[in-house]
Amino acid sequence: MSAIIVNNLVKTFELSKGRKRGKMSPNEPHKTMNIIRAVDDISFEVRKGEIFGFLGPNGAGKTTTIRMMTGVLRPTKGKIKILGLDAWKNQIVVKQVTGNVPEMANVYFSFSGWENLMFIGEIYGISKKERVIKAESLLKKFDLYEKRTLKTKKYSKGMKQRLLLCMALMTNPQILFLDEPTAGLDVQSSKIIKDLIREYNERGVTVFLTTHDMDVANELCDRIAIINHGKIISLDTPENLKKLTQDYQAIDLQFVDGMNKQEIKNLRNIREVQETQDGVHVIVEDIHESICELVDYIKTQNVKIKQLSTHQPKLEEAFLKIIEKGGKTD
Repeated sequence: MSAIIVNNLVKTFELSKGRKRGKMSPNEPHKTMNIIRAVDDISFEVRKGEIFGFLGPNGAGKTTTIRMMTGVLRPTKGKIKILGLDAWKNQIVVKQVTGNVPEMANVYFSFSGWENLMFIGEIYGISKKERVIKAESLLKKFDLYEKRTLKTKKYSKGMKQRLLLCMALMTNPQILFLDEPTAGLDVQSSKIIKDLIREYNERGVTVFLTTHDMDVANELCDRIAIINHGKIISLDTPENLKKLTQDYQAIDLQFVDGMNKQEIKNLRNIREVQETQDGVHVIVEDIHESICELVDYIKTQNVKIKQLSTHQPKLEEAFLKIIEKGGKTD
């Protein structure tokens, strides 16, 4: 069973001409209404147990989509199913099986870390005994237990982000919605959050993740959907997205001693050879096959390899090309 199924999802907003936001004033009946289509007929599925990335530039429709999926915004059209349940007809049940960390979320500053978790547990109807057990376990796991009595206004940004994850996990959710979970964090705090996301995913929690950090998406996500102007323009694994947009693959070789570099051109998988100061820059069809072929050939020449490195496209490069071409990768 899919964890999430989204079918023909649409969200429009009405803006009166000359106004930035909000409803028309009763005294302005002559104003023309502009329809903004923030999410434009998108459909996708999230498999149970995967980390699904949802990427796009600012204003693409990411946050609007996640708000509809988590019950904050009502869709104009379309269906959302969470674990087989209609997300809008079963809002209470859906909230009990999902955890949500919105981009602009914050902890209750006047509460301590412990009080934040007790409060969230009470809202969701968790018994006091279970709340205490769960809070203690999460705070220890997230390295916040020693600071549990400290008011959260004194927490660092990384500590607040970890506490937000604790709050989302109080109900033992089957699905986690994370909107920019590492935004603004230092390298160490970001690594802690990524490691925790991986750990809970390995326990079977499905993760729906939005991020502007391409390294986070590349490291964590099993599949990625790219949205722009309210439409999904590409959906695939990170590796396949990179392959779709790559211009070439290359291998750089440096040798301890000199060798006849031009003979490398005759190898089957080699497209082009460019000489460098200490070796060659080789344009190839397939990285794996070419490395095997090159190493076998170099062995016959009794030459030692000093250094070997590969060049493959980064997810950021693929993302920018997909956005630029509107999903067309020919």
